[in-house]
Amino acid sequence: MDTMTFCVPCLFGLEGLVGDELRRLDLQNVRVEDRRVFFEGDFAAMAKANLCCRMGERVMILLAEFDAHSFEDLFQGVKAVPLERFIPKNGAFPVKGYSLNSQLHSVPDCQAIVKKAAVTRLGEKYGLGWLPETGETYQLRFSIMKDHVELFLDTSGVSLHKRGYRREANLAPLHETMAAAMVNLARYRGRDFFWDPFCGSGTICIEAAMIALNRAPGLNRSFMAQKWSCVPETVWQQARTEALDREYRGEYHILGSDIDAASLEIAQQNARKAGVGKLIEFREADATKMSLPADKGLIVCNPPYLTEVDMQQLQPEVAFEPETALYGGADGLDFYRSISANWSIALRKSGWLVYEIGKGQEQDVAAILRQQGFSQIIQQMDGNGIVRVVAGQK
Repeated sequence: MDTMTFCVPCLFGLEGLVGDELRRLDLQNVRVEDRRVFFEGDFAAMAKANLCCRMGERVMILLAEFDAHSFEDLFQGVKAVPLERFIPKNGAFPVKGYSLNSQLHSVPDCQAIVKKAAVTRLGEKYGLGWLPETGETYQLRFSIMKDHVELFLDTSGVSLHKRGYRREANLAPLHETMAAAMVNLARYRGRDFFWDPFCGSGTICIEAAMIALNRAPGLNRSFMAQKWSCVPETVWQQARTEALDREYRGEYHILGSDIDAASLEIAQQNARKAGVGKLIEFREADATKMSLPADKGLIVCNPPYLTEVDMQQLQPEVAFEPETALYGGADGLDFYRSISANWSIALRKSGWLVYEIGKGQEQDVAAILRQQGFSQIIQQMDGNGIVRVVAGQK
């Protein structure tokens, strides 16, 4: 099949990291935009991106783009797309999408028009008055931004942050893509001591271990395009073989500690499922009282940061979490103060301290880091444009 253009949506602020990641995979013509990264290639490139991308949310084929100011424009634009290149006569093709700042602002109406146009196109090409849609799923996605339409075909299915190892979690787990981004911001490559003192269900430590091994994050899961008749099975087999060949071997010092024994048990189970159980030491410990030898490399964590007001307003399903996993003092900053003060001396020069933070805490946490001698301060936003990660380099 000819070269295709692919789109990898990502959390706001991670575009540069995702772009660098795709370039390291030798994918071609990588182009970074807000909340997404494009590249070009064939089905082999698609399989590699799905298997190996740590910080993107999914991999989609860009089928077409055009302007639409009316439903007729939208219908004709979608009808002109050669969907039969991918979707067989019995394929199921549900439609999802969104519209922003456009004349066609009703998403349900746009979904219906896109679906109708796809049915018309495929019905004409296959000579069918009715399409059974009893086969594999080919998820169509559209975006309409300022009257400009983009039509995509999703190759991933379940979001890429679903690695396949975290079948167990506490109630407020950190997304794997954000955890991988935090580890990358700390520039961890397996050579330094790595510590998450609030490891919870182990996500940050597991992502660190997978990065140290250069293990593809998608090896333990499946993808929607694996079932498509238009994609040769050998493409996926070759991508998995190449991913395994790129893995490293070595000894790594990764420590995850937590005050909650139940969370540690979950973390150990998840690490075993990810195939990195032997690389991570999990230890029950109070982070504020734990001491480590000096000249350590990296501390990456998601400490408790809820304030007194937050604790009073907890949703019922979260209120069952132990208070030690949630409460960060009257202003939510107690752990940031104690960690930054006590552990800055345990970091070697140029070492990193990386925090996930609560909404609106970025200025206070950055100030705490500066007070403790951290110079370079980096902030990272989530998909809603909210700063959720603050990192400081000693």
